[in-house]
Amino acid sequence: MTNSVLQKATEHFRSRLDGSLRSIEVPEWNTTVYYYPTSTLKDESTILKLQQEGKTVDALVQSLIVKARTAEGHRMFSAADRITLLNEVDPQIVIRIASALNGVDTDSVEDIEKN
Repeated sequence: MTNSVLQKATEHFRSRLDGSLRSIEVPEWNTTVYYYPTSTLKDESTILKLQQEGKTVDALVQSLIVKARTAEGHRMFSAADRITLLNEVDPQIVIRIASALNGVDTDSVEDIEKN
């Protein structure tokens, strides 16, 4: 017998992933970054682990890699893009996008930018 609560929980999660993408305009890159309002625990745990280790910048870049999407819902970046994102992309833009992807309010973004 299937666990009906677990089934309802997974159906709910799938509906959130299958729902409409949200977006953030990135005029500096002449593009729009799309994202789902939720992500998997696996993706979130990787990001949280980096944050707990004090690797905030790595966590922000990891957020872009796993959450940023194209209009079609495909990942915009791959793990191979990590070094480029860390070293060759404007950190202020990365912070702004990652904050939107993670649902961080603008006051928190200003605090991050000061550091």
